[in-house]
Amino acid sequence: MHFTSALLSLCLAAAAAATPLHLVILDVFVPRITAPAAGTVWTSRTQQNVTWDVSGAPASISNEALLMLRKGELTAPFILAKGFDLRAGSLEITVPYVLTDSDYSLVLFGDSGNFGPVFTIQSDTDSSAVEDFSLA
Repeated sequence: MHFTSALLSLCLAAAAAATPLHLVILDVFVPRITAPAAGTVWTSRTQQNVTWDVSGAPASISNEALLMLRKGELTAPFILAKGFDLRAGSLEITVPYVLTDSDYSLVLFGDSGNFGPVFTIQSDTDSSAVEDFSLA
């Protein structure tokens, strides 16, 4: 039993010596979303500007930025934009077609996720024109 433990320890030590560990220090930047503000109303399929506070941003940001739409407690799968410079402070997006509701928010990912305030998206389709397909 002691021989197996000693051999395992020796193997782990050799593997650790063969693979140098490089610690990478990442800048954590969590910008506050400033637009849309709480209570804002957007219409689906329109162009809108999303803005965030870039004060205190690091010189370089290690992760690729991602902007997602959140509905209630569900964040995925509404990816609105990805691969943009988080230090830019704004981005124009096309509001996706979604049903009218007042519990939408944006999530800005860079080095960390940042949830914006809750706002409304108004469908660009008149809901009264949609037939009722409920099972009765």
